[in-house]
Amino acid sequence: MNTLEILIKSWQEASQEAYSIRKKVFIEEQGVPENMELDEHDPLAKHALAYQDGLCVSTGRLVRLGNHHAQIGRMAVLSAYRNQHIGAAILSSLITVAKAEGVSTLVLHSQISAAPFYAKFGFVAEGPIYDEAGIAHRNMILLLEKTI
Repeated sequence: MNTLEILIKSWQEASQEAYSIRKKVFIEEQGVPENMELDEHDPLAKHALAYQDGLCVSTGRLVRLGNHHAQIGRMAVLSAYRNQHIGAAILSSLITVAKAEGVSTLVLHSQISAAPFYAKFGFVAEGPIYDEAGIAHRNMILLLEKTI
């Protein structure tokens, strides 16, 4: 069947499924300290969840940083579901939400290995490479089209 559905949820609605995926990917696979995974932005963020045949397999979030700025983060796809364009569907849905909310600038902290993925969506690397949770990262930015 292979049906993919992306839903946008509040943290209250998404927390169990989103954290389960983030725990498997970031804490267990990548060694991110558990105390760094949840933060003060989760309750205020919009969370995108991808369901493959009814099973939640991917997540990402959009955090407002001001009137026209937002940050995409916590993008994760369960290992068995990678390379199936599910991350692309999550990212596209978060960009669509940002545009609908009048965001003009999107930023993210990309793991260096994921930078080419984000570049395909128009994100441009900005600034130096830095360490975040023991993983090399670089900031990336996307300027959204203004729609009138």
